[in-house]
Amino acid sequence: MIEDTLSSAIRDIWPMLVIFLVVIIAIRISYIKINREKFVFYKEFLNLIFIVYALLLFQLLTSTEMNTNSGLNIVPFTEIFRYEIGSKLFIFNVIGNIVIFIPFGYFVSGYVKASKVSHILFISAITSLTVESVQLQIGRSFDIDDIFLNVVGSVIGFLLFIGLTAIKKHLPRFFQSDVFYNILCIVLFLLALIYFTRTIELGWF
Repeated sequence: MIEDTLSSAIRDIWPMLVIFLVVIIAIRISYIKINREKFVFYKEFLNLIFIVYALLLFQLLTSTEMNTNSGLNIVPFTEIFRYEIGSKLFIFNVIGNIVIFIPFGYFVSGYVKASKVSHILFISAITSLTVESVQLQIGRSFDIDDIFLNVVGSVIGFLLFIGLTAIKKHLPRFFQSDVFYNILCIVLFLLALIYFTRTIELGWF
């Protein structure tokens, strides 16, 4: 179910995604060249990954096809306990709402250099509250449980950022270098390219 939803989001958004990426890459290359900044591949790559993620998140959270009923739930845990633990609906609506905000917590924590959980709590709560308010106006529902789950996902992303940053500081010097992360991101990019090429050939998108 989650894979089908993601595939549908990619199908719907790919034209805008291609345009955004080409324009942003062109602007960024020009900026680096004009201002003679150092080009670090993995940092630029991660910035693009965040842009792709943000656009897909926007598509997923504003798609009216996922929920045709508009409603308002301001009673905490009402929707969470409505699903049987382990069921497809539980995984999609509960686990899914947590998972889709983990990258948000990770990337935003890195960008603002968050060192306390309160930093990401504020940003994620404001973001999710805005999303839920907009959803209520476009034929979906406002659910306080979704805000809670999104914030939980963001906090997990923050903890992941803090944990990986701490681990990085204790790694050998090579594994802290730009060269290592450039190679790692190139490998990940090639694997992603192979994956999407394969899925397109199979007609999944």
